[in-house]
Amino acid sequence: MKPRLVIGHESFGEVLEAPAGSGFAPGDLVIGIVRRPDPVPRPACAAGEWDMCRTSMSTAPDDAVSEENTGSPRLALLLSAAMFVLVVDTSLMNVSISAVIKDLHTTASGVQSAIALEALVSAAFILINSKMGDLMGRKRAYVIGLLAYAVGALAMTVAQSLTAIIIFWAIIGGLGASLLLPAMQSLIHGNFKGAAQKRAYALTGASAAIAAAVGPLLGGFLTTYLSWRVGFGLEVVVILVVLSQIRVVKDVPYTGPRHIDFVGAVLSVVGMGGVVLGILVWQEGGEYVGLIIGIGAVTLVALAFWLVRRKRRGKPTLLDPDLFKHLNFRIGISQQTLQQITLGGAMIVLPLFLQMTLEYNAMQAGLSLAPLSLSMFGMAILAGRKAGNRRPAHIVMAGFALSTVGMAAIIPLVPRVDSGWYLVIPLVITGSGLGLLVSQLNNFTLAPIAEERVSEAAGVNSAAGSFGLSFGLAIAGGIMLWALALSFTHLTETSTAIPPAQQQQISAELEHDAEVMSNTQLQQQISGEPPAVQTEVLAINTHARNRSLQIALLVPAIASLLGLGNSFRMLRLPDITPAADIEGVDFG
Repeated sequence: MKPRLVIGHESFGEVLEAPAGSGFAPGDLVIGIVRRPDPVPRPACAAGEWDMCRTSMSTAPDDAVSEENTGSPRLALLLSAAMFVLVVDTSLMNVSISAVIKDLHTTASGVQSAIALEALVSAAFILINSKMGDLMGRKRAYVIGLLAYAVGALAMTVAQSLTAIIIFWAIIGGLGASLLLPAMQSLIHGNFKGAAQKRAYALTGASAAIAAAVGPLLGGFLTTYLSWRVGFGLEVVVILVVLSQIRVVKDVPYTGPRHIDFVGAVLSVVGMGGVVLGILVWQEGGEYVGLIIGIGAVTLVALAFWLVRRKRRGKPTLLDPDLFKHLNFRIGISQQTLQQITLGGAMIVLPLFLQMTLEYNAMQAGLSLAPLSLSMFGMAILAGRKAGNRRPAHIVMAGFALSTVGMAAIIPLVPRVDSGWYLVIPLVITGSGLGLLVSQLNNFTLAPIAEERVSEAAGVNSAAGSFGLSFGLAIAGGIMLWALALSFTHLTETSTAIPPAQQQQISAELEHDAEVMSNTQLQQQISGEPPAVQTEVLAINTHARNRSLQIALLVPAIASLLGLGNSFRMLRLPDITPAADIEGVDFG
């Protein structure tokens, strides 16, 4: 603000009403600035009279627009490479579960807990870290996020225990992702203009889609023929290359309010964290599960009341509760969450089935999962281009219908097939359904949001998706281990081949430490038992493991079914033309 008034240039006034996020509050004294056309090379602006600048304090001539302002193709490639690393990371873990278990002498439930925790940390902190990135600078947040993610990946190359994976990959890497994604979105918006901006968003989104499609194949190949650690080492190399070119990134200044809703941030983290952590504690046989989940649920309700109350008082909020006044936005968020629960449940159960029941190596598991990822990628592109005048609600309904049918078709196959080839058609059906959802849900959710609120709404959408993914991973894994323990105990107690003393020992062990194991792994542990007992225990393991996998697959099937039911609500809503250009805005 200038220290003086120049007649004809400014007007002095008091703010009566101020929308959230404007940086003003009722009662503030303000000066309105009039910007006038300035001649090239803007001499008044160059002389320090910044109110005479046409659109900014830049003193460059209009026709001397820099490469950074129009959009650098090299920068777009670097941002896309960073996005590729973020998306391919989880695929590496999913197809490498058996290899990680063997190398680190850990358990399947421990590895799946780490995968769920990484998604949870990203979801719980993405809203507050988006604000932190605004305050510290988007470029700095981008660099810190990349460094944190590199630390997590580097730790995976040398980790000798599950604890190291949880601390460095799941927690530090998850925090890095929560800083990186919103900063990347802001940097694309600020470093590219016009058509170049659309190309940058499209390239980054395509990079994420390709990573999701080829991730299982890439991870399977590296794990089988080299090591599961090599993939994470390559991630570090890519990140170092991106950081080496950080000079081409122009920082994007933040001009909004600089206040932080710390209470809202804490409630958000505790709420989402409590629900998912409670489930993870349950699957590990811990105590106070109900209390932890209850605290999480109550905290989420408290967050809603806090946001509304703070909004009414005109104070900054973690997120604007008025976003949820749009019915399209509310339904879109719920559908996004259900889609990610479906994906998360499938991501944890299917790799375990392939690697524990069929005893596939990582390459075989990756090839078996390829129909799911490739069909999802292909259908998302096809539906995005060929949707035409079809209503998004109809496409979303078809997507959930296909994913429901696909997941339901896999359930009866689990105890009956001895090859991944039998899963090809159900996986293609499921992947096609998820691809239809990917092509429509983002636009449907953000369509009613005004341009100045799209970035915030996209952050909420991303947080909901990440929370759904972590919830799907955790609840499917927890139900699987619960069903395994229950079934194994029942079959053991009714067996005539296992002595009563061993029956009690097995029951006591499973009560606190149920684990999904292949028959080969179990054979090594019971090699000292009589042949009749070994045969019986292996038969019980096969039956109990398959039943638990079938029950766990109900999680993604039910989530898809709920999404299908919710689609009928979408049909009753009018189609809304997006209030802003939202192409690629929610690529994370």
